Amino acid sequence: MLTSVRFIIVYLLLAAAALFLCLHRDLPVPVTRPFSQFPVQVASWHMSSEATFSDSVLEALKPTDYLYRQYVADGGGNVTLYIGFHGGGKGSGGIHSPKHCLPGSGWYEESSRRRQLEGGTERINLVQSVYRKGEGRELFLYWFQVRDRSLNDEYSLKLAEISGSLLQRRRDSAFIRVSVSFEGDERAALELGERFIREFLPSIREFLPR
Repeated sequence: MLTSVRFIIVYLLLAAAALFLCLHRDLPVPVTRPFSQFPVQVASWHMSSEATFSDSVLEALKPTDYLYRQYVADGGGNVTLYIGFHGGGKGSGGIHSPKHCLPGSGWYEESSRRRQLEGGTERINLVQSVYRKGEGRELFLYWFQVRDRSLNDEYSLKLAEISGSLLQRRRDSAFIRVSVSFEGDERAALELGERFIREFLPSIREFLPR
């Protein structure tokens, strides 16, 4: 008798879970403002170039909106900014981890660590890594933004997306990457990248939903 009751309870729970999965739909979330309106000048930085992806790349990444620009500081220094926003609705893909994409593009990882960066009014959890491709070296500072949370590992990102989907029917997230090419002085590249993030963070947060 007890076994039958347990079986019925398990069956009902599985049926309820199946019904929830069938009826549950995440709501598509747009960016607060389209990235086409992202400022071309912030503090002493001004945009020097902007790139767009091919149809095949867009089909693979499936971002709801994205930004891929290079900025130059008045005092010298070039920084590349990529923001990919994924609204979580139908047709929106998931974030592709740089740990898989960069090696797949021929980049070799020299170093990588998770850390925090003081960004004025908030601390940013990010990944600081250096990659080499041929003779070129590049510093990457990147993180995942899920509403008001900055995350620096893929497992936390997945958990945040799942909890957001279950509790708020939201699965939106963004990937922010700042990169600086350098030859010998990694510290100077790091200082340039950190300065860029601090000065651009208010603009970035303004365009992403909370």
